[in-house]
Parts: sequence; structure tokens; C-alpha cells
Amino acid sequence: MSVALSCRGLSKRLGSRLVLRGLDLDVAAGEVVTLLGASGSGKTTLLRLVAGLLDPDIGSIRIGDATVWGTAIRIPPERRQVAMVFQDYALWPHMTVAGNIDFGLNARRLAAKEIAARVAHALEVTQLGAFAMRYPSELSGGQQQRVAIARCLAARPRLMLFDEPLSNLDAALREDLRTEMIGLVRAEGITSLYVTHDQAEAMAVSDRIAVMREGAIAQLDTPRTIYRAPADAFVASFLGGFSLLPGAASGGVFRPIGAEAPAIATTSPLEGKASLVIRPEDVRPAHGFAANRLTARVLSCAFQGRCWRLLVAVGEAKVRLDWPDGPDIGSELIFSLAPEDCTLVAR
Repeated sequence: MSVALSCRGLSKRLGSRLVLRGLDLDVAAGEVVTLLGASGSGKTTLLRLVAGLLDPDIGSIRIGDATVWGTAIRIPPERRQVAMVFQDYALWPHMTVAGNIDFGLNARRLAAKEIAARVAHALEVTQLGAFAMRYPSELSGGQQQRVAIARCLAARPRLMLFDEPLSNLDAALREDLRTEMIGLVRAEGITSLYVTHDQAEAMAVSDRIAVMREGAIAQLDTPRTIYRAPADAFVASFLGGFSLLPGAASGGVFRPIGAEAPAIATTSPLEGKASLVIRPEDVRPAHGFAANRLTARVLSCAFQGRCWRLLVAVGEAKVRLDWPDGPDIGSELIFSLAPEDCTLVAR
């Protein structure tokens, strides 16, 4: 596997706060890796270190075969062949679409023929050819973000960085542009590091996700693995919609705390204090597995189109469920989970 980005032992303090702490990360050539985390987890700081907009306190950064930051080495941002897409587009308002795309290429003193070819290609793949002579103020938010992407593609970067690029767009446009944007990146074979706090967005765009917590990576794996097998309670609770039911595990059996329920059969080897990870879509009306029946009291109920999203009380814990109908608030229901869907994490 060819490594396009390698970070080793990166630490960074901003004021009195340690934002990154000894972080290691490798990104393969052509891979899209998402940094997923809450505000303050260090994801944007890591992106800025890679771009050269900030310097680490310690550690090293290698892009391709070149060390761009390390002991006695600091390659400036303009020589790292890194392109960055910001959430606020960062377009020159007095320049046309074509002018925004070729500005950086002219600054690099490329041949006019090469610049024209790159701009034409970027306009074509982003479907902006008809807008080449328009100004940013004449474009929609989605079109402006496509200009920012086209500008990066024209630069032919070794690495492309995305800093929450879709956060300023409405939900429907965000999903459409996300599909288009990542399709372009994959078609061009560009290695990418993508920052978001949106779990659904991370799942949609990534080859792998790095879930970040307090300046470190809590779990780095494929979206499917992180979703089906979160490394710990933090990762499970950070993934939107998951619920944690505390209890204890022994011999493949989980016993909830404070819930009047029989033992729950699992396929997990975990022993000792544990929490059961309940994904709303894994829940079904009780049938089939007599040992995996849980009694709950309905706290709230909201229609979501394909199902009803319930918040229920199981003992002292609150659990989210997807349910086929809308029960009355305060009513009792019984649900079950198949043993293979009973993921446990240590607590």
C-alpha cells in the first residue's frame, strides 16, 4: 500500500490547551479518510497542520515521499502541493469563475497553454463551463462551492483537504453536492482528508473514518466496522442515534442493570462491566428470541416517514427505537434484539 500522508506523534498546544496529543495517522494513496469528532476534538487543527497553516509542537508530517514538517524541516504551505476546500468557499468576489480557478496557476507561473487546459478540465468535470464568466455573487451556494472544488482540482494536488465544506448548504443540496464532490475526487484519484462533525456525512464519503476524542483518534476503521463494532462507549455514543444500556456480561450473556428483563444472549466475548449498544433499526417487536425480550415504557414518539422514532425507558436507561407504529405516550411495549445484533462495549 502506497502511503500518501503519514503523521507521527503530532502534538499541538493552543494557548493552555493541548489540542492534539501524540497523534499517528496514515492515509493511503487515493483514499478518502474522514476526521469525525465534536468541536474541540482537534480535527480542524490536524487539517491545518497538514496544510502548513499551523506548525506542530512535536512530531512529523510526510506527504508522499517528502517530509514537510519534522526535525529541522519546514516546507511552506505553497510548496506542499496541498489544496484545501473551506466551508465559506473563499472565492475572490471581483474575479470570474475562470479567474478564480486560474489565479493560483498564474501565481505558479505555469505556461499559458497548461493553465488553459487545466481550467477547461476543471470547468468540464464540475459542470461549470456555462458559468465561466460569471462572478461569485451571481452563483448559488452550491455553484460557489463547486468553483472552490474546481480551483483545487486545477491545482493537481497530491492531497486534498476538506474543512466541513458543506455546512453552509441546505440539507437537500448538501446531499447532492456531497455525492458529486466525492465522485469527482475519486474519479481524479486524489487522496483526501475530510473534516466533519456529521456522522451521516462521514459514513457517506469515507473509505475510513477516524473518530477523534480530545486530540487523539479513538477509532480508525471503515464506516461499516465503526457502525457495527464501535471500539468503546465513547465511539458508540458519538454515533448519532445509538443508545447504551448498562449492565454486565459473562459467558456470552448480558444482564441489564435496573431493568426487569431476562438475560440477553449475545455473540460478544466481552466479560465484566459492559453496555449493550442498541441501534434503533436493529430493534423489532418481541418475537423469535425469548431470552432477548426487553420491556420498555414509551416516553416520546415522532413520525419519521418510514417508521416512528421512539424514546423509551428501559429501567433507568433511555433508549431510541425505530418502531412500525406510533404507540401512546406512557404505554408499555416489548422489543427484542437478535444475538448477532447485540454489540457490547466495556464501561
